[in-house]
Amino acid sequence: MNNRLVPILIGLMAILYIFIVPSEPLSIKVTFKLIPMGFIIFYAMQKLPASPGPPLRLIVIGLFFCMLGDGFIAVSFVAGLGAFLVGHLFYLTGFLKMSRMTKFRISAIIPIGIYSLIIGSQLIASLSGAENDALVIPVMAYMLVISLMALSAILTGNRLAIAGSILFVISDSILSWNMFVSDIVYSDVLIMTTYYSAQFLIARSLASFREAAGQITAIPDVKQRL
Repeated sequence: MNNRLVPILIGLMAILYIFIVPSEPLSIKVTFKLIPMGFIIFYAMQKLPASPGPPLRLIVIGLFFCMLGDGFIAVSFVAGLGAFLVGHLFYLTGFLKMSRMTKFRISAIIPIGIYSLIIGSQLIASLSGAENDALVIPVMAYMLVISLMALSAILTGNRLAIAGSILFVISDSILSWNMFVSDIVYSDVLIMTTYYSAQFLIARSLASFREAAGQITAIPDVKQRL
């Protein structure tokens, strides 16, 4: 399939879901919600080399669990949250295996930590005030994992992975704030546009990770020929 066709299909199906598909019946809504993610996973598979290493495979598995989260969250918030958490753990592990730590990249832990502290404190206060104490630990665990995922993406130095992870954090921040703190205007549009963009960029990053690995392995080959 043409390399440009799949991104176009992803965009069209995302627009269809966000702006056109009605909220009822739920089964139709969920089906159309999953279609863009199905195309994103297919797109990610296209970007894999013939024999992908474990880090790239882990990221694809992460995409799959996030797609499960898309479906589960329509029925159960906790189940959806759990599937997304597992997906982020796969992203986190994959990114860490390709990370190259520098002082500048590690320093990203400061803004990420501050941001998580601000959002987390507001969520805890709102959940406790609304007598949703049972959700405090799951939500905080999820925030910790997605924050570490974003940091691990930054440690790779891959711009696409970094942009995707940051958009994922933004998407989930809007979702949680809208659900537990206060209403956000056009929240559905903001959540899903940032979410699909995040997943697409993470999928697209597989090609640049592959190219970077190819450049590294090519250096010894050149030396051998000299």
